[in-house]
Amino acid sequence: MTKKLPPTNRSLPIALIRAREGVMQPIRDMLAETGITEQQWRVLRVLAEHGPQDASTLARGASLLFPSLTRITQSMNSKGLITQTRDAQDRRRQMIAISPKGQKIIDDYAGQAVQIVAGFKAALGDAQYEQLLDLLALLDPGRLD
Repeated sequence: MTKKLPPTNRSLPIALIRAREGVMQPIRDMLAETGITEQQWRVLRVLAEHGPQDASTLARGASLLFPSLTRITQSMNSKGLITQTRDAQDRRRQMIAISPKGQKIIDDYAGQAVQIVAGFKAALGDAQYEQLLDLLALLDPGRLD
């Protein structure tokens, strides 16, 4: 006997996709002004917050697959948004850092990004916003391993 699937309006994967689209639309609108992609924004955000990182650490922090990060960082490097250097101790390891041009994008759009977050907090309330982040963290694949 086949088990019955939950209705699509109560399906966690579908609900997460719908929520992601709702969250990302104002961010996409903001990023349209910058000329960078959602993935590039995430890379810049992680580098601005945590400083230079090796590619594996950056891929995890920006929620990107390593091959995707390689392609993305090549484009970002050619645009002057990041710098890439070989680690002095381990020449096989590449260190990636935000450039002044990349940091300027973060600085120029931080206020708008904060306003977007404030809109989500207003819709949910501060407590539910924080609770949502805590609940979603429970589903983080790095945490589930």
